[in-house]
Amino acid sequence: MIELEGLTKRYGDKTAVDQLSFQVRPGMVTGFLGPNGAGKSTTMRMMIGLDNPTGGSVRIDGKHYRDLAEPLKYIGALLDAKAMHGGRSAYNNLLCLAQSNRIPTSRVSEVLDTVGLAPVAKKKSKGFSLGMGQRLGIASALLGNPEILMFDEPVNGLDPEGIHWIRNLMKRLASEGRTIFVSSHLMSEMALTADHLIVIGQGKLLADTSMADFIQQNSRSYVRLRSPQQERLRDIITEAGITAVSVGDGSIEVDSATSEQLGELAAGHQIVLHELSPQRASLEEAFMQMTAGSVEYHAHSDDSEAADPGLPPAPRWGQGSTKKNKGA
Repeated sequence: MIELEGLTKRYGDKTAVDQLSFQVRPGMVTGFLGPNGAGKSTTMRMMIGLDNPTGGSVRIDGKHYRDLAEPLKYIGALLDAKAMHGGRSAYNNLLCLAQSNRIPTSRVSEVLDTVGLAPVAKKKSKGFSLGMGQRLGIASALLGNPEILMFDEPVNGLDPEGIHWIRNLMKRLASEGRTIFVSSHLMSEMALTADHLIVIGQGKLLADTSMADFIQQNSRSYVRLRSPQQERLRDIITEAGITAVSVGDGSIEVDSATSEQLGELAAGHQIVLHELSPQRASLEEAFMQMTAGSVEYHAHSDDSEAADPGLPPAPRWGQGSTKKNKGA
């Protein structure tokens, strides 16, 4: 388990992380979300002792990271795949880590095989593609067979097969009772992987809840109905004390009843339905709703530029900007 209590990090007059308190529990995949500049990477760096907090504390299974004699046996982390020594082979990169943490040498070959890098074990990592570098970073996190694993953007650079593999790997490790903490900007993938969510904005905790509850609390859920007897259907629903709204595409939307209730109501009045579908927002939509007031850097669409010609155009990729986009 990872426990944060009042964790704070300041850089001069800038507060990057502000009194964060939460727990990352074993047996599930916990997603760590927030806009760029929210403080995610700074938080994760403090968790494993790469940055010292200004205030508060982080405990790994009840201990400070600095007090762990062989840290890779407690917690494995992928925060920056480029941190590997480019002049060493994949095997030797992991061998150095294994020897410094008194991990059996046999474990090096095991994790290289697990991540699919056994055929290139003797090749220098500086020649690796981005996806191969990610796999090597994941191998280093797995090396000590730890009970806690932290991944920052683990699918970066991976192909579809690799994304599917890392998703299933994290789920399997969680099912074994391990603590899995993962940060990603890829919402569609997080929706398929995480069971629980920690969401921060401008260094503050915004949400600590299950995936299902987060989406429900930060988005609109409704039922869409479509029928060749639309007017009669809407009247029947209204007579039942349920609010129904006709929308421009010829369908009816209902917020205050379930699809089961509406289906039974239509059947009871022998109304033909061409569509009866519950609609729920995606994780991305719920996330945008939750963090709308915490986004530090806003881009402008072409439409907004055209609507207000008095504003200077937003910079294009590669043209630079007066504000540098900070990473999380």
